Amino acid sequence: MSSSTSNAVVYRGTGRRKTAVARVRLIPGSGSITINGRPGDHYLNFNPAYLAAVKAPLQTLGLNEKYDVIVNVTGGGLTGQADAIKQGAARALCELSSDNRKPLKTEGHLSRDPRAKERRKYGLKKARKAPQYSKR
Repeated sequence: MSSSTSNAVVYRGTGRRKTAVARVRLIPGSGSITINGRPGDHYLNFNPAYLAAVKAPLQTLGLNEKYDVIVNVTGGGLTGQADAIKQGAARALCELSSDNRKPLKTEGHLSRDPRAKERRKYGLKKARKAPQYSKR
């Protein structure tokens, strides 16, 4: 009466970037990537930069053909989502083995990119854009 359907070990990690949040699961398999129920290359519009970002943590450790990546991602755009998936996969690989942490950290896969949209201030049109100046 176990809650999971198979005995496969699942490693989980959560990644964030801008407003995107990615819940990543690593399952021993053939190296396929599934994002929100769709193949990873379809979801990321076959963009080589996004695909490289998602695969980067696995390639750093040479495990790209050993684990399937299953992702649920919400919020943000494709750039933020791809970077969130990268961080989530790196965290899941740290859960797999503590020896993986050092190479992933030196490559920068574990650090959260803190850049986000700045809030709008009163008296301004946007975060920093001032109203048009009128001399008279």
